[in-house]
Amino acid sequence: MESPRARRVVGARIVLPPYLVLLAFVVFLPAREAGRVTGIVGWIAEALATLGVPRDPAAVVLEFLANVVLFAPLGVLLVLAFPGVRWWAVVLAGFLLSVGIELVQLAIPSRVSSVSDVVANTAGTTLGLLLAWSRRRGRG
Repeated sequence: MESPRARRVVGARIVLPPYLVLLAFVVFLPAREAGRVTGIVGWIAEALATLGVPRDPAAVVLEFLANVVLFAPLGVLLVLAFPGVRWWAVVLAGFLLSVGIELVQLAIPSRVSSVSDVVANTAGTTLGLLLAWSRRRGRG
């Protein structure tokens, strides 16, 4: 019988590839199609604007937070899939993946690359790492 830890490792290794495919789908779609998939940012910004929050600054903050949330699963999955991985390797993987995404987006005419996306994506990976660690430590 497998231990709970072994099941988590196997589960994370099974979930990681589909997550990466979904991530690629979101970040490499042309902007118009991506807006249909991730339009919730604009919808929330519009809703906040009805409450008096300026729409454009709200959209910038929400997009940053969406990038953090988009990459948090990467940190969780890497920690669970590779239990002995060093924290800096998880953060570096998130950073390098993000830089790679932004470089590819340079070749997609309707997409915009930005340093703030790299920062948000790396922060999301780090947040995921911390969430996985805190859950693991909470279990003892």
